[in-house]
Amino acid sequence: MAHRNWLTAGVLCAAIVFAACFMAAKANSADAMLLPIDRTPLVVATGSGERSFSIEIADTSAEREAGLMFRRTMADDHGMLFVFERTDEVDFWMKNTPMALDLIFIGEDGRIKAIKHGEPESEAIISPGQPVRFVLELKAGTAAKDGIKEGDLLRHPVIGSSSN
Repeated sequence: MAHRNWLTAGVLCAAIVFAACFMAAKANSADAMLLPIDRTPLVVATGSGERSFSIEIADTSAEREAGLMFRRTMADDHGMLFVFERTDEVDFWMKNTPMALDLIFIGEDGRIKAIKHGEPESEAIISPGQPVRFVLELKAGTAAKDGIKEGDLLRHPVIGSSSN
């Protein structure tokens, strides 16, 4: 009889631990910020043609801080455009971001200044080493796959209207 009680207690404890892990994972994905998708696609003019992306625009401090944290998936043709108030040095990291990303650093003129790779959950600082006005985050490998390179031009109304 005592053996059955220990077995029941063990099964019950395992069920509680499993439920807690499941709820924690669900809570983290629920913490992901979802911004509205902009009506106008962002277009990258590459040496081999144009590539369009649907984007979310993070243009407030809170939106830029949250970014793509806790997102586990994203469509291949989707990204997030970070818009800063002025051209300046920027630093990113991938803490709480389970997806690997391409970080495309863009000048005020819409030209790509640098492309960096972000490792999931890393606290390593990612910086272009020069002032930028915008950063576009895409799924890792998208820049290489689509032939997006430094010097390519991005077009979107937010980029055109942000020049000061």
